[in-house]
Amino acid sequence: MNYLKFLRLNWLFLLAGFLLTFTSSYGQTYFISLFAGEIKADFGLSDGQWGGIYTVGTTLSAVTMIWAGVLTDRFRVRVLALGVMLALATACVLMALNTSWLLLIFVIFALRLTGQGMMSQLGAVAMVRWFEASRGKALSLASMGFAVGQAVLPVVFVGLFAVAEWRSLWVLAGGLIVLTIPVILILLRQERTPQSMADEAQVAGMNGVHWTRAQMLKSGLFFLMIPMIVGPAAWGTALFFQQVHLTEVKGWELVAFVALMPIYTLSSVGATFASGWAIDRFGVSRIVPIQMLPFAVSFAVLAFADTIFAAGIGLVIFGLGQGMQSTATSTFWAEYYGTRYIGSIKSVAAALMVFGSAIGPGITGLLIDLGISFPEQMLPISLYYLIAAGMATYGIIRYFPTLRR
Repeated sequence: MNYLKFLRLNWLFLLAGFLLTFTSSYGQTYFISLFAGEIKADFGLSDGQWGGIYTVGTTLSAVTMIWAGVLTDRFRVRVLALGVMLALATACVLMALNTSWLLLIFVIFALRLTGQGMMSQLGAVAMVRWFEASRGKALSLASMGFAVGQAVLPVVFVGLFAVAEWRSLWVLAGGLIVLTIPVILILLRQERTPQSMADEAQVAGMNGVHWTRAQMLKSGLFFLMIPMIVGPAAWGTALFFQQVHLTEVKGWELVAFVALMPIYTLSSVGATFASGWAIDRFGVSRIVPIQMLPFAVSFAVLAFADTIFAAGIGLVIFGLGQGMQSTATSTFWAEYYGTRYIGSIKSVAAALMVFGSAIGPGITGLLIDLGISFPEQMLPISLYYLIAAGMATYGIIRYFPTLRR
């Protein structure tokens, strides 16, 4: 089934997934970082203090995700989405009203937990539950919400800085979330039954077993996959978090580097659709071993890049990795561990991802303070991705025979 036919037959559920992932944007680093200058000025924070607050808040949200993500095994997406989106909208308003740097930690925690954590979790879990034979296509289409959010919201809100005060823009963000809620509820009026509530629709994992989270945490495969989960979140977040420093060291204009974002987004979108098709055609086990390689190559290219054109090549390759990551990882958990407890299993992966996005900026920032520029860190980061690819490949070779298909 091609993408257009698949979209025509399932557009209600796919649009719901798209809106869930799009709405996660308000808790993503690329959105929050737009306000970094204004936040530091209003709260009297240095770069290090702001980075510390962000890391603490994000780390707390990662820990909370381990328990909060389990809710997706117990409640329908329609019910959870209402509560999470109201909480995310409230967090946006709190950002606008807060005047205490101490409470800023809680606000960041709330934005990251409800936005990057739970909204992303809802979008991914819904797709792997609602679709079995076409999981790859479903995830690739729903994950377009991430791409559209990253491409559109920064441009719109940066433009609004010229006519509105930054706190009022957070109120606007909260309002946009509230306006999205009835649309999602309408789309999910006839929501498909989660597979955790319908035995006949469940798909088992390795050895024909529906793995619980406790069982997964004791499996060797899970530990082999941790670098693959943490790496893209850690170093991908760091790449955009340190973009001002990167352009200064390289001698590029920041506006020229930011202008490369559309080609990065197009690359990511193309890779998302291609990997979704490949997963459905060849299986996720063929994709996982290679999905770290574009990240490794992109950081190597950026390390040696001396022109903005070369930077563009690096970002295009980086986008290929992001596109593959958005579909392959979520499909992997369902394929190898089954779908009955996919919410609790995915919550661990989501927690690791959020934790990675917390430590990446912190580690790279600390190294910069120690005199190691971000471009100098890129080759070791590239090596990290190669090691992660090797561990994932070994895991697939070791455990693929246990799948019963």
